[in-house]
Amino acid sequence: MLSVMYEELKPMVKPGVTPKELDTFAYDFIKRNGGKPAFLGYEGFPATLCISVNEVVIHGIPSDRPLAEGDIVGIDGGIELDGYFSDAAMTLPVGAISKDAQKLLDVTRESLRLALEQIRPHARISDISRAVFSYATKNGLKVVRQYCGHGVGLEMHEDPQIPNYVSPGPNPRLMPGMVLAIEPMINIGTSDVRVLDDDWTVVTMDGSLSAHFEHTVLVTDSGCEVLTRW
Repeated sequence: MLSVMYEELKPMVKPGVTPKELDTFAYDFIKRNGGKPAFLGYEGFPATLCISVNEVVIHGIPSDRPLAEGDIVGIDGGIELDGYFSDAAMTLPVGAISKDAQKLLDVTRESLRLALEQIRPHARISDISRAVFSYATKNGLKVVRQYCGHGVGLEMHEDPQIPNYVSPGPNPRLMPGMVLAIEPMINIGTSDVRVLDDDWTVVTMDGSLSAHFEHTVLVTDSGCEVLTRW
C-alpha cells in the first residue's frame, strides 16, 4: 500500500502545492485502503506524513506554505495494516533544481541502493552503514549521525538501530526474517543538525540542503526483498 501511495503522491509534487495538501491526500488514501497512518499521533506527531523541505532533514510538520520552483521535498510516511508497520521516504525535486541539489538527491538515493546490496544472512549492521558513509563521503557530502535506520514490523521503531556511519555501538548479524528500515540522511554542508522549537523539525545547522531516502526491507535466505518500492 505504501508503494502505491508514493506513486500517486509523486506527480502531485510541483510548485504551488502545499505540504498540507500532500498530507491530506496521504491520510485519505491510507484510510480509504483500510490502513492507519503510523505517524499520526506517534509520540504526539500531528500529521500523517513528515514533509521536509530544503534544509529540513526529517520530521518536518506539513505546513500551508506552497512549494516553490527549485525546492527539494522529503516525504516520509508509514502505514499500519493488520498490525504490521511499513516505513519509507523519498526526496523529490520541485520543478527544475540546481545541479548541487540534483547531485544530493542522486547520491543519497544511490547510497540507499548500495546499502541494500549489503543485506544478506550473517552480514553485519556495519556493512550497511559503511556502504552509505563511504559513498556519501566519496562524493563530498556529509552523513547525519544523530538519526538512523531501525528495525520495523510489529512496532514503528524496533531494534536494531542502523546508523549511516560505522559506529562503535552494537553490530549484530543479519538473519532471515528480520525487517529493517534503511534510511540514509545526507547533507550538502555540515553533518550537524538541530531541532526547532516545535520539538520535531530537524534542520541542518548551517542551513544547507538535506535529502532522505528510505525503504522497508525483509532479510531473506539469499539477500533482501524490498517491501516498499516507490
